[in-house]
Amino acid sequence: MSGFDDALLKRAALLIERAGARGTRIATAESCTGGLVAALLTEIPGSSKVVDRGFVTYSNAAKAELLDIDPALIETEGAVSKLVAQAMAKGALAASRAQLSVSVTGVAGPGGGTERKPVGLVHFAGAVDGHVHHVEKRFGDLGRAGIRNASVETALGILEQLLER
Repeated sequence: MSGFDDALLKRAALLIERAGARGTRIATAESCTGGLVAALLTEIPGSSKVVDRGFVTYSNAAKAELLDIDPALIETEGAVSKLVAQAMAKGALAASRAQLSVSVTGVAGPGGGTERKPVGLVHFAGAVDGHVHHVEKRFGDLGRAGIRNASVETALGILEQLLER
């Protein structure tokens, strides 16, 4: 029994089925979700034909080491930023055999927020065919679990959208 609701599991199963039919492999690069996007996808039987790998890059050092993100970019923009999310998505593709990736970086709380980057701010990026799509969400303070769950749903939506490209 998974911790994901039935509607989300059905969406993930459809995504896995469609990606498999197209021969598309998926990689994830996650920070604030701690691997929950990859966990959702791998909850689906047969996902091993589609999910190539997931990177949990919670620390800035992990982002630099595993996804080849320039530490100066993280220092300048902050880990929770559009440019870092985009670099994470591109890095996941470069460090995998996937053709489609999604990244998530945000402030899940309860602490760590600032006026400029409040709790609930999450940046997402998806990469496919040389295109990088960015989404910024301000979920507000839904609580740590609420922000992480809303982020998983958003990341799944990005994968669904980009698979149609």
